[in-house]
Amino acid sequence: MSTVVDGVSKSSDVPFLNIVDPEFDFTASLVVEAQAKSWYADSPIGLLVLRYAEANALLRDQRLDHNGKRYLEMNGVFDGPIYDWFVPMIVNHDGADHHRLRGLVGKAFTPRMINGLRPFIRAKAQQLTDELASVEVCEFIADFGNPLPLAVMCELLGVPAEDYDTFRVWTTDVGLVFSLAHGGDIRARVEAALVGLTGYVDALMTAKAATPGDDLISALVVAQRDDGRVSRAELANLIVTLVFAAHDSTRHQLANAMVAFARHPEQWDLLAARPELADQAVEEVIRWIPTATTLYRFAAQDFDYQGLHIAKDTFITMCVTIAQRDPRVFADGARFDITAVRPGSALLQFGAGPHHCLGAALARAEMSEALPVLAARLGPPVIDGPLTWRPPIGIHGPNALPLRFGRRD
Repeated sequence: MSTVVDGVSKSSDVPFLNIVDPEFDFTASLVVEAQAKSWYADSPIGLLVLRYAEANALLRDQRLDHNGKRYLEMNGVFDGPIYDWFVPMIVNHDGADHHRLRGLVGKAFTPRMINGLRPFIRAKAQQLTDELASVEVCEFIADFGNPLPLAVMCELLGVPAEDYDTFRVWTTDVGLVFSLAHGGDIRARVEAALVGLTGYVDALMTAKAATPGDDLISALVVAQRDDGRVSRAELANLIVTLVFAAHDSTRHQLANAMVAFARHPEQWDLLAARPELADQAVEEVIRWIPTATTLYRFAAQDFDYQGLHIAKDTFITMCVTIAQRDPRVFADGARFDITAVRPGSALLQFGAGPHHCLGAALARAEMSEALPVLAARLGPPVIDGPLTWRPPIGIHGPNALPLRFGRRD
């Protein structure tokens, strides 16, 4: 027997998962059971994709798009700062427009630029690790997770060091745009952050245009002027998006890494003994406890998929966390193992196809430089207090992370 719910023709025994519950956990047994039963589930916000193969395929499916306008409207946002930033954002463009915008960033945000930041990242990680070693208990996000990507982002973009703290608040709150379904004060926090960040970026662009430096914003301003196909408003939108992505996602991924290693201290000691495993460790951390728990798409047209009829405008959520543990793709995927080699299974956290995240290489560079430095100097992390978490939908990580590190002899 099948029924039609929210534009999708579904079996009447399809699992239901209440992912808007603030306590929902994508790794809970009921989610694992739902994945074993079906590649999809129902939820208060629509269709959930639970398995890797289907999530990977649908992220690349041209019959789906981001439709940022509809995403905001389904969350009650019809105008204002969030609307003005999110609707024209690069991820909400497809085809020629997306290629045009991405091409401009690609001219300036190069692998050479990212690799050139590695010595800075390593030095900053070493400085912050020295500070962690001097205290018995740290608040990891405040003491390391925030300052490392913030310093890297500001170095990359040419933001003065005195503005770090202001940026920290803005970039932390902008990322909550993907958690609007949880309500509360989230919308107000995102709006306030966008007002501040947009004004600051506009002033910074003006300053860089007048006196270019050796930084990404200067390179983007020059590229925009020379290219002529991207407007100043579009460039400002791109930079605001880069600013929050370069900080918020990485700070949460660093914190998530500490949670993973605190629960698997033998893996931390293994990384300390074998720093050449750094790149594999980064991939395993991102697989095991990603910051992007979900990625969404809308059906751009009616179509049939795996026996389901999906109507145009249906909201579809790819459940990244559970998909990246799918035993059909990841051998022994329910185990955290930094030595595991998992060929042919690209991580979903950074998206797929034309919309693969531009900042993925920078995030990986920061993680791969930071984790070996921490592991070499400090013993395994121990969580030293209760944890509260960001909402389960969107960019996810602990709100605060009290840690006690063991000592190396």
